[in-house]
Amino acid sequence: MKKTEQPICAVTGQAVPASEAVPAHLVRPELRQLILADHPAFSDSDYISNEALNTYRRKYLTGMISQESKEISLLEKEVLEALANETLISENLGEASGEKLTLGQRIADKIAVFGGSWTFILSFFGFILLWMGVNIWILATRAFDPFPFILLNLILSCLAAIQAPIIMMSQNRQEQKDRLRSEHDYKVNLKAELEIRLLHEKLDHLIVHQNQKLLEIQEIQTDYLEDILRHLKK
Repeated sequence: MKKTEQPICAVTGQAVPASEAVPAHLVRPELRQLILADHPAFSDSDYISNEALNTYRRKYLTGMISQESKEISLLEKEVLEALANETLISENLGEASGEKLTLGQRIADKIAVFGGSWTFILSFFGFILLWMGVNIWILATRAFDPFPFILLNLILSCLAAIQAPIIMMSQNRQEQKDRLRSEHDYKVNLKAELEIRLLHEKLDHLIVHQNQKLLEIQEIQTDYLEDILRHLKK
């Protein structure tokens, strides 16, 4: 039997196993253009290793993203790096919930939660009714805030003036969290789309490689049959 020679990668110049070698005529045209830009002698009779082909796939995806958005943002760079390093983007998702808050931020969150509840509304109306009842009936002759309750109006105005910016502080923090969630979702979706494209490329190569193996098996079976026929004739 003849010893099968390993294909030579036209990009790296190194011998690679047949299962890791992709014939040049099976490489997509857009990838071939990138390869020809670096290796003009690349022809249909050559081979390229899976590792080198993946490098050009990532290069093609990077160029495609930059053409669509005119520039590669920091988020897209993180996605491409995660794709190249085969790391998970969503693995640090839970760390945002453990962020350290300042005393002012914690107070603002609690006030915002309390100010937007029925407990605050009922307590607020109860306080007003109690204030009015004390000044009208209990302390009718010695009321500290007689009708029209100027002191109560002053307290309510100060409460509204203080409560509004505190609630806005809490809303701004919530907007920051929502923006981080949307950026995270964008990175996950982009990485999933790019990985699906690479998966299609690998499946196409796998199918072609399996077909080549089947053809080799059929050729070997044909040789066996020819040997058997020759023996029968003898």
